[in-house]
Amino acid sequence: MSHSATLTVSSILPQQVSDNNRLRLFSGSANIGLATEVARYLGMDLGPMIRKRFADGELYIQIQESIRGCDVYLIQPCCHPVNDNLMELLIMIDACRRASARQITAVIPYYSYARADRKTAGRESISAKLVANLVTTAGAHRVLAMDLHSAQIQGYFDIPLDHVYGSPVILDYLNHKNIEDLVVVSPDVGGVARARAFAKKLNDAPLAIIDKRRQAHNVAEVMNVIGDVKGKNAVLVDDMIDTAGTLLEGARLLKKEGANKIYACATHPVFSGPAISRLSSDVFEEVIVTNTIPLPVDSYFPQLKVLSVANLLGETIWRIHEDSSVSIMFR
Repeated sequence: MSHSATLTVSSILPQQVSDNNRLRLFSGSANIGLATEVARYLGMDLGPMIRKRFADGELYIQIQESIRGCDVYLIQPCCHPVNDNLMELLIMIDACRRASARQITAVIPYYSYARADRKTAGRESISAKLVANLVTTAGAHRVLAMDLHSAQIQGYFDIPLDHVYGSPVILDYLNHKNIEDLVVVSPDVGGVARARAFAKKLNDAPLAIIDKRRQAHNVAEVMNVIGDVKGKNAVLVDDMIDTAGTLLEGARLLKKEGANKIYACATHPVFSGPAISRLSSDVFEEVIVTNTIPLPVDSYFPQLKVLSVANLLGETIWRIHEDSSVSIMFR
């Protein structure tokens, strides 16, 4: 059910990457499928690594080949189970540092704790900054992240960070569908910039905003729609889908306001709790996500479309390795 979109930018096609003994690619256990696709794009194999867990739950990592003087890329989204996958990434980074890798890049398709990016009440932790500190202290020289929840997280790192977006893959898919009378909808005021940029890439589609008031974590109360959606096909755009409460309430409101078909788009399919039952309702025509987070078989439903970001990540890794521009890919 995975779809790999063709990049619409001019690519630097990898040439004989397997012969470049300075570039090494390793995968944590969180999303081996995505890492395998990235390796295939680069024309190389994932590096051998022993990964096991002791009886008390401690993780053990050992790199199974020499990486002395190499540029190492470690692919590991910090998705569920979040703490295990984050700890595994830190141990992988430490193992590579102690093996004298020349440069270690943590490739984090999904960055955990990103929503705790500021203090909204007294005595709270800014966990997004803490995770950045942990990755840096472990020994990473650079980070490649996809669709961070907020742009300010880039400033939490004291090492270079390349921030890429899953939107080109989703936009490519939507453009091929040729949806008529389209309106792009932001599910909240905070996502307006994301939705506006998305709308511009869809032939300057009109924009609408859902105004809501959040009463508690993972609970959203939808108030009204700002913009015209009557008789139009609405595309709800967000960076992630967690419990899907926001999307479902937003979609219901759009239907009430006269919208025709509802498409939900997000880079990260977190899919916590009741998300599957909410998204598989007849409110949504299609739910479009990417494979930054692996989905078990029982998480699939008829409206779900999973797109692959492997080519985009692979191209970015190659450009970083060759000291080429990354931002040009998104112009």
